[in-house]
Amino acid sequence: MNHRSVVRFLVMLAVSIVALPAQTPSEAAAQALQRITKEVRHELLMLPYYSVFDNLSYKVEGDTVTLLGQVTRPTLKSDAGNVVKRIEGVTKVDNQIEVLPVSQMDDRLRQQLFRAIYGFSALRKYDMGTIKPIRIIVKNGHVTLEGVVDNEGDKNIAYIRANGVHGAFSVTNNLQVVKPT
Repeated sequence: MNHRSVVRFLVMLAVSIVALPAQTPSEAAAQALQRITKEVRHELLMLPYYSVFDNLSYKVEGDTVTLLGQVTRPTLKSDAGNVVKRIEGVTKVDNQIEVLPVSQMDDRLRQQLFRAIYGFSALRKYDMGTIKPIRIIVKNGHVTLEGVVDNEGDKNIAYIRANGVHGAFSVTNNLQVVKPT
């Protein structure tokens, strides 16, 4: 390599370094927020005792994560808080997860609701995989359906099936319609 080639290479390298766009602080914060959000979701979904009868959600605001929802086991609440605390960039976890009361009546109702919803032919497509998209929350005989379905018809069918289960005092349908990608 002669002297001119070396100079030309160094000039091109210097121009390419200068041409790289600098990341603004707001862009860096947005990327960090996006990374934390993705990791929180992943960690919560990987909890070993997270079942169809639990509902976990969260809010990420800067370096603070607020955990929300309802669980049937107290250990799931503490496990959720512990895994989120270990995520890089999270400095505070506000664990507002509600532990549902222990009740044999509610446990029996949960099983009946599961069979009524996931056992119905039109809704069997949601019974694949370990993380079920329709969450069945029962508290003192009151039922709340959380999660996602593909269309308004499936949302209505799930509500009708849950409402038909003997022993359910009320049914609240919070299912969201999300088009499959």
